[in-house]
This record gives sequence, structure tokens and C-alpha cells, in this order.
Amino acid sequence: MAKLIVIAAPSGAGKTSLIKALLEEAKELKFTLSISYTTREKRVTEKHGESYFFISNKEFELMIKGKEFLEYADVFGDLKGTSKSWVENKIKKGWNVILELDWQGASQIKEIYPNSKTIFILPPSYADLKTRLNKRGLDKKEAIDSRLAEAKEEIKQGQKFDHLIVNDKFEEALTDLKSIIVSNKALTEERKELVSSCLKGLMEE
Repeated sequence: MAKLIVIAAPSGAGKTSLIKALLEEAKELKFTLSISYTTREKRVTEKHGESYFFISNKEFELMIKGKEFLEYADVFGDLKGTSKSWVENKIKKGWNVILELDWQGASQIKEIYPNSKTIFILPPSYADLKTRLNKRGLDKKEAIDSRLAEAKEEIKQGQKFDHLIVNDKFEEALTDLKSIIVSNKALTEERKELVSSCLKGLMEE
């Protein structure tokens, strides 16, 4: 039976890079990333139908009325949603589908698919998260401040996920992700302790 996996994280925590690396290493295992619909403006590096399906607000509203989304949300002023038919068609064909969502989208998916696996990626600290957001060079200062403010609530909600991973060192975080998704194994005791200590620090900041 094909799996449905939901991965969420605060913006800048590295979930996109981890998912990309996982898909590269698990090509023969039929894993695929769901392509969301969004009203956000297309970035220079993005392609329609690969990064997202870029549509207008009017088109998005019509899809909502037609109940075509498994989940959708307003993400920093832009609408973003997961196509029900796209996901169901992939699962029927034996593909393990990975959804890259926020915590709200993840909770909506969990209600519809209780057997789906939810994974939340934690940054080691807020200072680390801020550094990563600045290095990306994708957002203005106001947007970065907004994302950092949002991160605390996201991390609070992330505690409810089935699994938590700390992206402190990329290769170790990738190993953790593969253990959970590919091998169906729990994290090592050392990595579990790291999750606990990082989460404690993040919640106290």
C-alpha cells in the first residue's frame, strides 16, 4: 500500500532541501512530491507544473467551490492548496506521495487520512533559522521578520506531529528522514535526545 507522508517546518528550516535529497536517493522506491496550486507569483527559479501550478485567485476560488482541494490555506497572503485528484491518482498507481505543507495543512490531511505519516522539521535555534532565511536572499526584511514571528506558533503546533527531526547537520537530518520514511524505523536515542533539547530551547526562547 502506497504511503502518504506530510512534511512541515518553519520557513527556512530546510525541509525543501531535505525532501529533494530524499527523492534523489529513493528514486527506485516510487516516492513523489505533490505539486501544490498557488496564487503566489512565480520566482525566477521556478517552473509551472514542476515547482507549483501557478493560478489566479479567481481560478483558485473556483477550485475551492468545486471541492477540489484536500487542504488549502492562506500562506503569508497567498493561497496554496493540494489537489485531491492529483494525490489520489498517484496513490492508486502505487506512488508514495510526500506533501510539503504547513502545520494547518498537515492537520487537515491527518483528519482525512488518519494513517498518513506527519513529520516536522525543527531548526536547532531561532538564531540559526534567521541566518538561513537571510542567506536564502528570497525575502525582504519585513517578510523575514514575519516568518520568524510565525515560527514560534508553527513549532508549538509541530509537537503534535508523529515524528520530529532536527536539521542541525544536513546529512544526519537526511538519515533521520530516511529512517522514518523508507525504513520505518525510530530515531536513534542520541537523535531523540537532540530533538528534546532543541524543542525545549525553542519553546523557552
